[in-house]
Amino acid sequence: MSVAALILAAGASSRLGTPKQLLPWGDGTLLGHVIARTRSFGIDEIWVVIGHEADAVLETVDFGGASVVLNDEYQEGLASSLRVGLDTLTRESRADQVLLALGDQPEIRADVVAELLTVAKREKRPAIIPKYRYTWANPVLIDRSLWARLMSLEGDAGAQHLLQAHTEWVREVWFEHLPPRDVDTAQDVADLQPRI
Repeated sequence: MSVAALILAAGASSRLGTPKQLLPWGDGTLLGHVIARTRSFGIDEIWVVIGHEADAVLETVDFGGASVVLNDEYQEGLASSLRVGLDTLTRESRADQVLLALGDQPEIRADVVAELLTVAKREKRPAIIPKYRYTWANPVLIDRSLWARLMSLEGDAGAQHLLQAHTEWVREVWFEHLPPRDVDTAQDVADLQPRI
């Protein structure tokens, strides 16, 4: 079973008011931190979808060998990044599954990813989703058989709406802790940024 990680990081950061991909984070940037963290999970391939301020992101962020996918339609919303990312993977990757992650979630836990991958090896369902206490959240593991369905999404909707409508595709994996937080506001930055 080969797994590719797809990090969605094309948005305009409208709530924060500055490109969150470029936020100083530890020794680098927020997006660079998320990429490095994803690499630590032992995933076979890492792909990153960028869009807003793409030139600055390419110049500033340490991609560490991750492949970059450019989303020129990022203003449409999250679905456009899913489409362009999964289309690229369909053509250029041999991965059987994709781990969907967000570029503004710096605290995805390695034990969550490890458990999703373990469950996927024994389960026949094409979507493995973490349920943190009472809610679904990221990252999610999606079999190649569903990629075309996800590429039909539009607007700012992610995979969750489609999967909620087809729960027969889903295997939930329960975790007792809270879901990872997004970096959307100045308060999120203050709360989540590594202390030096």
